[in-house]
Amino acid sequence: MSKKYPLGKLPYEALADLLGAYTIPDPRVLLGPRPGEDAAVIDMGNDTCLVTKTDPITFTTDEIGWYVVNINANDIAVTGAVPYWFMVTLLLPGGKTTPELVKSVFSQIVSACDHLGVSLVGGHTEITYGIDRPIAVGTMIGTASADRVISTAGAQVGDILLLTKGYPIEGAAIIAREKQDYLLPSLARSVIETCAGYLHNPGISVVRDAALAVQSGRIHAMHDPTEGGVATSLWELAIASDVQLVVNLDDSALVDGLKICEAVGVDPVGALASGALLMAVHPADVQTIADVLRAEEIMVFEIGRVTNGPVGVYLENGLKLVYPDRDEIARLFE
Repeated sequence: MSKKYPLGKLPYEALADLLGAYTIPDPRVLLGPRPGEDAAVIDMGNDTCLVTKTDPITFTTDEIGWYVVNINANDIAVTGAVPYWFMVTLLLPGGKTTPELVKSVFSQIVSACDHLGVSLVGGHTEITYGIDRPIAVGTMIGTASADRVISTAGAQVGDILLLTKGYPIEGAAIIAREKQDYLLPSLARSVIETCAGYLHNPGISVVRDAALAVQSGRIHAMHDPTEGGVATSLWELAIASDVQLVVNLDDSALVDGLKICEAVGVDPVGALASGALLMAVHPADVQTIADVLRAEEIMVFEIGRVTNGPVGVYLENGLKLVYPDRDEIARLFE
């Protein structure tokens, strides 16, 4: 019997092999498909780059419209670009879709776009068979100056690793919203409600985090921790940049969602972590960037450094950080 992949991202090696079989003949493509990169960058001339990203929302249905806008905007922001235009393909389940459901999802999309100053410019909506829940696939487009583009692959030896807000904001919010009935016997309702609120406070957007950081100092690489959490994002940054990372993932950067993760057997370091921004920063600019973020009430943590050595991610004690084979949240939906 042929091997079957589990829920979640394709394994890194499989995706790298697939993408490696293709070439991009268009010289205007400055950053094309590559594992770990957050968006594509296209040179439009006159020192302007078009930055574009597409991403689906599949693990949650609650406030799916808010998720799909913010998740795609994040991937634009971490390239140093500003998100401007959004399109969405919304697939709705046959026999279950009501006018109220459609209106609710569109209201969430419009609200998220307004919050970010993004224009909804098109897309596609249909009621289809073979699915049991709404699925939203977004495409976000933004622009950046050619000399300001940042990728996952730019980390340099000596850089300091900063992480904003903490983790796993998105993972804790999804567990609280999608598994409430399972959690209630063992956790207080107040804990569940707090974690469910992480969607908006501290929020899953890093657009503001990235804009403030880019304006404040030299950032060599940025990454948006999503599937596979902080652990996967660290590994993707290390591999893309061909460097070694030494990290300290103590409890200081954990949001108050550890109890909810433990209740369902989820390792927080490998769970969906949108809302956190991972940066490799020139050491001379770390304090300035941290001060600017904290002045805007955005928490920031120093979680490691970029060093010489074999490519990979290592803990301070010398042990290699486990590269998750899939996101921890995916285990809950099998």
